[in-house]
Amino acid sequence: MVSQAERASPASGGRPLGPVAAHDRLPQLEDLPDVAGKRVLVRCDFNVAVRRGRVVNDQRIRAATPTLQWLVRRGAAVTVCTHLGRPGGRVDPRLSLDHVRRVLHDLVPEAALMENLRFSPGEEANDPAFVEVLVRDQDLFVNDAFATAHRSHASVVGPPTRMPAAAGRLLSREVEVLTALRARPRRPFVAVLGGEARPELIESIRSLVRFVDTVILGGRLAFSAVSALAVLAGDRGTARLAGSPVPPEVWAELVGSGRLVVPVDVVTVADGDPGDARTYASVPAGSQAVDIGHRSAARFGQILSRAGTIFWDGQMGDPDGPSCSAGTRAVAEAVAGSSAFTVVSGAATVDTVERLGLGAFFDHVSTGGAASLELLRDGDLPGIRVLRHAATRSAPAG
Repeated sequence: MVSQAERASPASGGRPLGPVAAHDRLPQLEDLPDVAGKRVLVRCDFNVAVRRGRVVNDQRIRAATPTLQWLVRRGAAVTVCTHLGRPGGRVDPRLSLDHVRRVLHDLVPEAALMENLRFSPGEEANDPAFVEVLVRDQDLFVNDAFATAHRSHASVVGPPTRMPAAAGRLLSREVEVLTALRARPRRPFVAVLGGEARPELIESIRSLVRFVDTVILGGRLAFSAVSALAVLAGDRGTARLAGSPVPPEVWAELVGSGRLVVPVDVVTVADGDPGDARTYASVPAGSQAVDIGHRSAARFGQILSRAGTIFWDGQMGDPDGPSCSAGTRAVAEAVAGSSAFTVVSGAATVDTVERLGLGAFFDHVSTGGAASLELLRDGDLPGIRVLRHAATRSAPAG
């Protein structure tokens, strides 16, 4: 395995990470007016798993502590806001932040925590009236919630239009790393994607194949491609994935780009029976694909071993199916063992990497999922763009 300390930066020639251009610079905590005695609203992402009355993994809460402690040490009165789950704009006691509040108090006792933002329909609707509720009696705003930066929600894009604003440490680092991947990666640049075959993910692939060297597919995304390509090739014994939003012709077009790599074999089971797991070059009718096969894992490993930069988001197996972990483990070990600059993203993928004890072998473990992929794809996000505009209104004291 290759440790973080032994890796180079993603910038060509091992140059340190930094802003891509002056106009892209995010306002930092140091750019805020003097925070002493000021009331500061901080948007964090504490959307964590809570089971049986306790927070299962407090990593996201801990990740925000550098920003919160910086503010507290300088005399700010800090109020944190976050969402938890999807209550749909209604109060749901099961998604109360009481358990999160206890963890935050242990880490940063001085920080207050508002109740779940999504208990109000105004949050996801970006209602100006709800923005006014959030910023009432506040002097400054800090966004440290990268995982929600792709959302045009009230707490993300509203406060920077009302008061001086800046990016927190976590948000700044995420933007720094992912922007550098897009602008100046070490080649070859390999993206590994898994998960569902959602239309928006297909659009991401269309964009990625324009500036990455290779896109490797796994998970249901890949199983859809394998089935579609087999059908196009005239394999009448191959299962058509019911309800797949991706037409076979789209997969043929993407593979034809020469930059998309799909599995050459998949592990399938009949009727969900893991005891009947077999490996095929396609998905036989009446069966379910649950993982990439050994040949695919080996092929992916060879590509990853030659990479200069790797971005990985999405498991290789079906997360709801049996016998689905071998492919993900093989890819995780290949990425961790690579000398490339490596980024892992997406809650399920990050959890897998941490569970395998490989987190220390990745250069950057992103707190984003969709936000990471969208920033890599588009180069900007609503929550980041509004902060850049805020920079013209915020001037440091002195």
